[in-house]
Amino acid sequence: MDRGADRRAGEGRHDPRGRRRGQGELEAQVLSVLRLSSGPATAAWVQKRLDGDLAYTTVMTILSRLLAKGAVTRERLGRAFVWQAASDEAGLAALRMRRVLDAEADREAVLASFVTALSPDDERLLRGLLHEAEDADGPAAEG
Repeated sequence: MDRGADRRAGEGRHDPRGRRRGQGELEAQVLSVLRLSSGPATAAWVQKRLDGDLAYTTVMTILSRLLAKGAVTRERLGRAFVWQAASDEAGLAALRMRRVLDAEADREAVLASFVTALSPDDERLLRGLLHEAEDADGPAAEG
């Protein structure tokens, strides 16, 4: 690969302060921009709202990854695709957590380790959320 291709391959991977951004950070930025849209948006629209900070091909790659994760939806409009957020940052983080959990052979051990490492406040929050989910599922499971 020539030096120019090396440079182009890294386009958009650094922020203005010179630090390298991770895939998760780029995905969160693209999702944030998509949520600003009043409806489905093109990749070019997303790129423009990111102040041209990312190359168009990088935006397309991120959108494709988000589509594979179920965080965005895509629809053909003429010759182009339009994209829409199907998830917020919390939903994207939850998808990443599920993917990590799904990749492990011993789910119980991973969940046990995760739960024992929670702060007391996070543990209370998790218990409350599990209780709410149980209450919500209760009548449907009985009927």
